[in-house]
Amino acid sequence: MIRDQIKSALTGAMKSGDKPRTATLRLVQSAIKNRDIELRGGAAPKDDDAMVTEVLQKMIKQRRESIDMYKKGGREELAAAEAAEVEVIEEFLPSQMSDEEIGAAIDALVTETGADSVKDMGRVMALMKERHSGQLDMSRASQMVKAKLS
Repeated sequence: MIRDQIKSALTGAMKSGDKPRTATLRLVQSAIKNRDIELRGGAAPKDDDAMVTEVLQKMIKQRRESIDMYKKGGREELAAAEAAEVEVIEEFLPSQMSDEEIGAAIDALVTETGADSVKDMGRVMALMKERHSGQLDMSRASQMVKAKLS
């Protein structure tokens, strides 16, 4: 489980005295704990790794947006710190699909759903998220689906 990997990595980082890595892993654990609290009232997630992956992807997205803003503002040192956090967080994500693999999955889903225009994009994206969530960046997949159906 990804949770266990994060916990053991945190222990290792603390023992080695790697303060930036320790801080990042603590942020990750905190975000996962917050997500657990949010989900308490509802049904438990079917797959814990999927939920953790979703949290990690959200954290990476937030940091990439921050990196862009810091670079535009001329704050390279802050952008570098955010980039270092992204590297640590990415270690725990499952392997990502390549563009060729995403293209093949899109082709299969378009054929399966019979989608032929941008109006059908929602059905294709719903299946894409259901089957491949955690393995790809959904915004990139969305762009590729839109290009395919245009």
